[in-house]
Amino acid sequence: MLKHDYMQVSQDQPIYSEAPLQLLLFVDGRPQSRQQVQRIRAYLKELEAEYSFELQIIDVGQQPYLAEHFKLVATPALIKIHPEPQQTLAGSNIIAQLKTWWPRWQTAVDAFLKLQEDLQERIDENVRGTSPKSTIRSVAISAELIKLSDEIFHLKQEKEKLQEQLQFKDRVIAILAHDLRNPLTAVAIAIETLQSNYNPEKGDFLRLKPAMTAYLLKQARSQTKIIDRMIADLLEVGRGDDTEFPITPQKLELGKLSFDVLEELRDRYIAKSQRIETDIPQDLPCVYADPERIRQVLVNLLDNAIKYTPAGGCISFAGLHRTTQKVQFSIGDTGPGIPQENRDRIFENHFRLQRDQGTDGYGIGLSLCQRIIRAHYGQIWVDSAPNGGAWFHFTLPVYPS
Repeated sequence: MLKHDYMQVSQDQPIYSEAPLQLLLFVDGRPQSRQQVQRIRAYLKELEAEYSFELQIIDVGQQPYLAEHFKLVATPALIKIHPEPQQTLAGSNIIAQLKTWWPRWQTAVDAFLKLQEDLQERIDENVRGTSPKSTIRSVAISAELIKLSDEIFHLKQEKEKLQEQLQFKDRVIAILAHDLRNPLTAVAIAIETLQSNYNPEKGDFLRLKPAMTAYLLKQARSQTKIIDRMIADLLEVGRGDDTEFPITPQKLELGKLSFDVLEELRDRYIAKSQRIETDIPQDLPCVYADPERIRQVLVNLLDNAIKYTPAGGCISFAGLHRTTQKVQFSIGDTGPGIPQENRDRIFENHFRLQRDQGTDGYGIGLSLCQRIIRAHYGQIWVDSAPNGGAWFHFTLPVYPS
């Protein structure tokens, strides 16, 4: 008869022994499995009168790595880990399975002990007192190694993510410093021209016609708005994707806002001789949205359309009352379009197409558009325009009547 070694082992301080028959009983905290576990433990208690063994009870909620180690898909489960080969009993009939396998396990243990005795007679006297290692101990070590390797993997992922963010922000700052030069130079030239021609005694501008004065003031104002938008985009990207995106929704006429944005960027598309086609129904219902945030979306999408549409090309603005609850708005261009394989990734933070690397900008505008539209419980996507180029669509909720 083997040394009695039936026990429940603490999850934090497992007891290691050298019992030849070693069992693991995996349990969980579900109330519906509690009675089944109690019946299994009671039956094992009866079996100890016939044959001693070592039993460790493991809660998968406290030690998930052991469950992963044994590739368990259901609990409760009883696993014989020694003597080898390993064997798993699972399902609702574990006790019935035990009745079949218990005699075989006893035979396997007797064979193992006989082999140990034969080997012990042959080994050198110096190592005769060496005890066999507990399989349960080796399993516990394996579980710790799995846990540590998993933690190392997650740490590596976090490190790579942080490195990517730092590299991206370095690139953004470098590109922003470059991109700011043009609008800052334009503002500086406009202000210097006005200042050099201003006569404080008479209170007017010398050598400048009223139309030129108005143009310079408008140029300074529009370039300042561009600078402000670039800085605002940077601040938004610095918030991170997981940060709550604040919006203040209200009743908004999307058609009117779109015409305001077209007027705001008028000088840019006129400079490239681009045509603007609008299809915005007069009865397009109001939406429930944050005006400043949706203005950001429209400006970003129109800015991209102007940027990628060649001189003499066409840009389309269209509104559609899709359902009683949603309005769809679309901006199309006649540029190179977005390849099919990149249409999902185009909204990722700082993703840029390979052909865009030499283009002004820093690849965060579409990511911001997606965050804004999602904050309104809308959707944004891109597909091919009927006449070539890209069609960007987004939906917003209709303002309740």
